[in-house]
Amino acid sequence: MASRRQITVGGVTVGGGAPVRVQSMTCTPTADADATLAQIRSLHEAGCEIARVSVPAAEDVEPFGRIVAGSPVPVIADIHYDWRLALGALDAGAAGVRINPGTIGRRECVDRIVESAAAHGAVLRVGINQGSLPRALRGLAADDPARALVEAAQQYTTDLDELGFFDYKDSVKSSNVPVTIAAYRMLAETCDAPLHVGVTEAGTRWSGTIKSAAGIGALLAACIGDTIRVSLTADPVEEVRVAWALLSALGLRQRGPDLISCPTCARTEIDIVSLAEEVERRLQTDPRFARLPITVAVMGCRVNGPEEARHADAGIAGGRGEGVVFVRGKRVATVPEERLVDELFERLAGMAVDGTGPAGAASPDA
Repeated sequence: MASRRQITVGGVTVGGGAPVRVQSMTCTPTADADATLAQIRSLHEAGCEIARVSVPAAEDVEPFGRIVAGSPVPVIADIHYDWRLALGALDAGAAGVRINPGTIGRRECVDRIVESAAAHGAVLRVGINQGSLPRALRGLAADDPARALVEAAQQYTTDLDELGFFDYKDSVKSSNVPVTIAAYRMLAETCDAPLHVGVTEAGTRWSGTIKSAAGIGALLAACIGDTIRVSLTADPVEEVRVAWALLSALGLRQRGPDLISCPTCARTEIDIVSLAEEVERRLQTDPRFARLPITVAVMGCRVNGPEEARHADAGIAGGRGEGVVFVRGKRVATVPEERLVDELFERLAGMAVDGTGPAGAASPDA
């Protein structure tokens, strides 16, 4: 993407031409290391590449260390208010620390965190949120919230540069989509560091997905963003699924199947809604297809369907009581409506067995 500097987060490259990385955050109590590790493993299975874990109190540092030791992905400590928790998390093995200057306080506190991060080979994220800006910028935020976010980030990254510490990434998030887009565009003009992109406090699975798609999607389409987090009031696994769907829709990365289906019209003579939902359910729940980068089509018209979905690897197109199954644009079977989905998945199973999927498909790490 656009950032010119590359950092390494616990072995995962970020920025400087690396793939856009998917990040999420746990919502289990950090003190319950077993529950938090179980959630991180679920996130990892869904495609999460970096996990963030809050460390809200001193008693959370010890279980945080156990979480780091057992995690399949790099773990970032999320720190607010008490800078000493950042030092404890770094000593416990954190791959990085997210700090918000609006809640950390004095410059000397940040200096101590930087010194420890450098000693441990860890990274920092300067995470600016509109709701917790430094007090001196709150007046500006009332008139120009995007500019206030960027100035907060620049003040602290300038300090990091002066300290000779360059292993950091920036974020300037708002719950307002236009403000978020404007702030990141402004920051990208002057910042060489990787950018972590997201719309904070986006909302529920429904509304949050729409806001995140609008904000993150607009930025990624402009080549702005190196890691992304979709913030949803939902199971964080849903954040990861939405993130991958967004990356796939933009043609940046694909992990697992991509379902396309027609919106129906008066020509539709088959229950296309039920068919599409059943295909989607089976694609999401069958582990054979979890990482297979295929495109599957469900079309309502067998006259135009195969042609309109010619780019799909496999699909079905319905008619009155029956439909056709096609593979890479070629019709391979005509079956009754009740057999359409089963016949489709028999064809898809063959792709899963050889593990190749479509010819020339890119892996999620490409």
